[in-house]
Amino acid sequence: MSRKMVIAGGTGFIGQYLNQRFHELGYEIQMISRQPGHIPWEDRAGILAALEDSELLINLAGKSVNCRYTRKNREAILNSRTETTEILGRALSSCSNPPPLWINSSTATIYRHAEDRPMTEESGEIGTGFSVEVAKAWETAFFSFKIPKTRQAALRIAIVLGKHGGVMTPYQNLVRFGLGGVQGPGSQKFSWIHVEDLFRIIVFLKEREDLSGVFNCSSPGPVTNRELMAELRTAMNRSFGLPAAKWMLEIGALALGTETELILKSRWVIPERLIREGFTFKFSSLESALGDILQR
Repeated sequence: MSRKMVIAGGTGFIGQYLNQRFHELGYEIQMISRQPGHIPWEDRAGILAALEDSELLINLAGKSVNCRYTRKNREAILNSRTETTEILGRALSSCSNPPPLWINSSTATIYRHAEDRPMTEESGEIGTGFSVEVAKAWETAFFSFKIPKTRQAALRIAIVLGKHGGVMTPYQNLVRFGLGGVQGPGSQKFSWIHVEDLFRIIVFLKEREDLSGVFNCSSPGPVTNRELMAELRTAMNRSFGLPAAKWMLEIGALALGTETELILKSRWVIPERLIREGFTFKFSSLESALGDILQR
C-alpha cells in the first residue's frame, strides 16, 4: 500500500517539483487547490479525509507576490495565506490520526533589508513593510494551532531556483537579450536555494522527529546582485549585460505589473539551524546550482 501525503497549493513551480520527487519515493499525493481536478478549499470533508492517516502535510498556498501591491492585491496576498492556513489547522485539529508533521511555507522576506550582517533564526531582525506584515501574520496563523500529535515547521524560504519555471525564466531572458547587468546598486544580497535542496530539507525534517519551529531555507552561499548577474552571464556564455538603475527598474516594474522590492531588497539569510542540526546542501554555491539548472 502506498504512503499518503497532502500538498496544499501545490500547482505552482515548487509544488510540481515536490509532487514529482515525493511520487518517486512512492507516495500517493493528494492536492488541495483552487485548480480543477484537485480537492477544493471549500470541500472541508474532503480535506479532512485527505489528512486522515497521511504522513505529511505541506502547505504552499498563497497568491503570488509578483504583482503590484494595490489594495485589492494586498488583501488577496494576505488572506490567501492566513485563511488557507487556518482551514488546514482546523482540519488537523479534527483528525483522529493527523499527519505527524505539518510544514507551512513562510518567507525569508520577513527579515529586514540587510547589507551589514546575515540574518539567522536566532539573531535575525524582523523588518517592516507590507511583505513583512504578511509573513508575520502567516506565521502567527500557523503557530496559533497546537496539535498534540503533529509537529509544526515554518520554512522561511529564500528565492527558489530550478528548471522550468520560477525566477530563472525572467533572469535568463534578461541575460539572453543583453540586459543581464547589475540591477540597482548591485550590493543588495541575493539569498537563494535550489529547489532540490528545498525538497531534501523537507525529507530531513520529516526524519528528524526532534525538530520543529522556524527554519531558514536558503543556501549557505548568498551572493550580491552584482555576483548573481555575473554568474548568470558566465553560465549562459554572455560577456556583456546592460545595467539597470533604480529608476529604470521602477518603470520596468510598473510596465510588467510587479514591484521592485523583489529585486532591490537585500535578503541576507543564513540557514543556521539546519547547518547546526547536520543538514548538508547539495547545492551550496550559486555556480553549482546554475550548472545544474542550465545544463544542456
